[in-house]
Amino acid sequence: MTEEHLALSSHDAHEPPADGSAVTAEGHAAHGYTDNKAAYLRRLKRIEGQARGLQRMVESDVYCIEILTQVSAMTKALESFALAMLEEHLSHCVVKAAQAGGAEAEAKVAEASAAIARLVRS
Repeated sequence: MTEEHLALSSHDAHEPPADGSAVTAEGHAAHGYTDNKAAYLRRLKRIEGQARGLQRMVESDVYCIEILTQVSAMTKALESFALAMLEEHLSHCVVKAAQAGGAEAEAKVAEASAAIARLVRS
């Protein structure tokens, strides 16, 4: 991470928003996914279960193609989760920063662009 990104992350993580918007119990700015947190955690637990299933398949010497089929399913589940998180980030964090304008808006757009690039490369 760059120093600028660390500074932005540190600022976002430790100070409540100046505009009076929602904050978590710890006093941090509420993230876009906060309203859907329980659903996201359920999705992640299913993905975790898929990973454990893959481990059991390897331990049990399951046929390669069957394992690869399950890897594909888990990959799709992770991609779907990532796209949902990206949508939350764009519709909440980036839109909010764009409305505020200035350096924060530019930083959030750059951060989102970098995240999208990482997702496309993966």
